[in-house]
Amino acid sequence: SFITPGLVWGGLLLGTLATMYLRSILLFAVAVGAMAAPVMHPKGAKKSSDSGKKARADMRTYFAEQEEQNMIANMEGYKASHQDQFDFSDLPCVAHPEFKLACDSVKAVKRNRGRVVPSSAKNGKKGIHSLKATDQSLFTEKYRPDDSRHYDTKATSSFEANTAKTFDLHYADGSHLRGFEGKDMVQLGDYESLAPFGVITDCNSPDFNGVDGILGFGLPREYSNMPHPILFSIHAANPGLQRKFSFFSTDDEAEVQLGGYDPDTVSGTMWYVGSNDPEDFIVGATSLQFGDTVADSIELLQFKTGAGGAPSALSSIGLPSILDSGTSCLVIPADNSGGALKNVPWDTFAKHWSHTKSFWLVVGGKKWEIPASSWYLADTEQTCVQPSPAGMQGLLVGDVFFREFVVEFDLTRADRHPILGIAPLNKAYRPVKQLQLSEFELNVAPKQKLTLTKANKVMYPASHSEELTKVDRIPIENSMGTQYFMDVHIGSPKQKFTVIFDTGSTVFGVFTWKKDLPTGIKNKLPGYYFSQNLRSDLEQVGASSRPDMFAGFGYSAYSRSFIAGLVCANLALVAGVLLVSRKLRAKGAAMREARTNYGAI
Repeated sequence: SFITPGLVWGGLLLGTLATMYLRSILLFAVAVGAMAAPVMHPKGAKKSSDSGKKARADMRTYFAEQEEQNMIANMEGYKASHQDQFDFSDLPCVAHPEFKLACDSVKAVKRNRGRVVPSSAKNGKKGIHSLKATDQSLFTEKYRPDDSRHYDTKATSSFEANTAKTFDLHYADGSHLRGFEGKDMVQLGDYESLAPFGVITDCNSPDFNGVDGILGFGLPREYSNMPHPILFSIHAANPGLQRKFSFFSTDDEAEVQLGGYDPDTVSGTMWYVGSNDPEDFIVGATSLQFGDTVADSIELLQFKTGAGGAPSALSSIGLPSILDSGTSCLVIPADNSGGALKNVPWDTFAKHWSHTKSFWLVVGGKKWEIPASSWYLADTEQTCVQPSPAGMQGLLVGDVFFREFVVEFDLTRADRHPILGIAPLNKAYRPVKQLQLSEFELNVAPKQKLTLTKANKVMYPASHSEELTKVDRIPIENSMGTQYFMDVHIGSPKQKFTVIFDTGSTVFGVFTWKKDLPTGIKNKLPGYYFSQNLRSDLEQVGASSRPDMFAGFGYSAYSRSFIAGLVCANLALVAGVLLVSRKLRAKGAAMREARTNYGAI
């Protein structure tokens, strides 16, 4: 929104000053009228020329005091009702320079890296030591579009195409998605609404083999050309559903809950902490210990101290850590996090590696245990802990965490300031097999306390509430603990799609056959959408997302033959320029010689 708290405060102040000015004019007119009217004095009373001036001065003082009190009350009232927006400017990922840099590094890796999968640990410590952050490489398996269902724009009566909004998404693992924005009826769980989504015309990633698209539950981002996240559209059309969702996983199943969480899924109290970032689910990790018990554990995040041994500013906030279902493993720093740490956490972990030890992650002053059963996959002898890429100054906390805890993502605060709730998972609870819509009397986040404490350093337990809350439980398919899939329906009549579920992504899109798009839509899309084939040439993965300026001539800006032709044409042009330049220099020399000879005559 372009309307910021500063602008509103300015508006209130200008409005107040204008009101004071108008009242002053009115008061002056009344005073002038009073002076013009005859004044009757009791017989024998002494006239005083100062009495009128004093009365007017008293009135002006009274009105000025009233205006000042009203102005202060209005401003305080506005701030109280928009506290979330004022807190937003104080979030560490926005206001703290050192923490902002670390946040940006973690967000960049999350958005561009692709999935992180378990690594082999069959060689024990030796295998862990040999694992490097650069082990991620381009995929070699081909994307098979025939394995997926495709959205048919002609089979629905409620589809609207917005070809003015196109997207090209590139990821460091080589994945590339391309398409345009559409709008249609979307059913998510028991709720539906007319919602925007991505119509994906091109893909080259085998991660999507056998699935029909992706459904991100992330937050909206400024300057993004992607459709607004689906949860916001569903909430707008169904105001009785709170803009919250919860997620957890077991070894072979998972569940997402819209509107809150089912109390039966947790074992103990739900604790809440505010996100450090307005666009991502980022918390501050002040400690990450590794050992058999807390008492004999080793600290992996050894923060440097300030002058005189005082704790550093960053150590009080912690390293930025994203809670993300799109990351399978726990990703920890493979360097000293931009100089914030005395050690390299990955090296310390590798030195003390054992498949029987636990991690203890400290967020908001609370310790959360990730036991060996969650991060070490005994059946396949794989370690689901990974070193971060170079430059990443934080952690990615993936599925290893969601197998132990129910995490609630509360997006009800001013759209841009989420609250995260964490509670131990009730291991006796079994995820639902089909949709179930219920009402619960839930405890809720203590938003007043979180606001007063800046919401990011201290966790608070849930507050009691007697209000009934609707919670829609949706089954999620868990694929070997590395990917989650859920069903979504689009169109009128409905078309069913199975999509990847990802809490850290804002992308919601399904595949379509671009050859089957209506002619009217084809003619409005960039020409390179049809001249390029992402599936046939992996070298196009790193291509620019700019429109192809030569598409109208039937060429691709990424075609090898066309680029070779341009190079030859440029060489010929340069040769021509050199030849003309040489002739001009020769002619100039002859003229200079002629002038010299003329002067000697």
